[in-house]
Amino acid sequence: MSTTVTVTQTQPIEADRILRLFGEDVNTTLIGGSANNRGDADLEGYDEEQIRLMDEMCIVLDNDDLPIGSASKKVCHLMSNINQGLLHRAFSVFLFDSHNRLLLQQRATEKITFPDMWTNTCCSHPLGIPGETGTGLEASVQGVRRAAQRKLNHELGIKKEEVPLDDFRFLTRIHYLAPSDGKWGEHEIDYILFIRANVTLEPNLNEVRDTCYVSADELRTMFKDNSLKFTPWFKLICESMLFEWWENLDGLEKYENETEIRRM
Repeated sequence: MSTTVTVTQTQPIEADRILRLFGEDVNTTLIGGSANNRGDADLEGYDEEQIRLMDEMCIVLDNDDLPIGSASKKVCHLMSNINQGLLHRAFSVFLFDSHNRLLLQQRATEKITFPDMWTNTCCSHPLGIPGETGTGLEASVQGVRRAAQRKLNHELGIKKEEVPLDDFRFLTRIHYLAPSDGKWGEHEIDYILFIRANVTLEPNLNEVRDTCYVSADELRTMFKDNSLKFTPWFKLICESMLFEWWENLDGLEKYENETEIRRM
């Protein structure tokens, strides 16, 4: 299983330092950047569609979640860059049905990072495209809500009409670092979104290997099964606050809109 690393930066994650270290790999504008990783040696042997998705432009951040610019998904997920402080914005959606069961997904074997691992409903990134960027918490939350709609449709075939923007409830942000293998990993400020909805699933098998709905007790039982692997961010969230939030789905107001970033 992947190991989650406590975030203890020896060098500050500041705009001037990140731009100096990464040069042309980080665009100083949020919108309009592009990348083409075809033929890249780092991606040799991986699934063609997953290679294409590595061209997507993530939002590069400083330590306080302020955008510095944008960089390709590939650049943001190389451990060699992560170890120098490269940090990007992400979101994690937790979708519950009307019986308060949580929808889980097992990531596809084709995924470049964390393949075949079980995780929350949807985990991805807002991109450097109109509508998904944001400076300041309110605008950033709205950006990740739009990104969540987009990715729920892309990964699970959930129509945006089934998950209206205003139904996503923002709880908090977590800052964590986790290697996937020797080459790839995650270093994110991750926005936690809860939503309750009954949805129709049409999983994209290039993204999702399997899905299931679970109760809290069923999820605890899954964690005891050594044959199952879980993403590190999902484990972090479960080991900190998930079950308390889950028990209070009808009273989430007291947990919503936390302004402090949780450093995990």
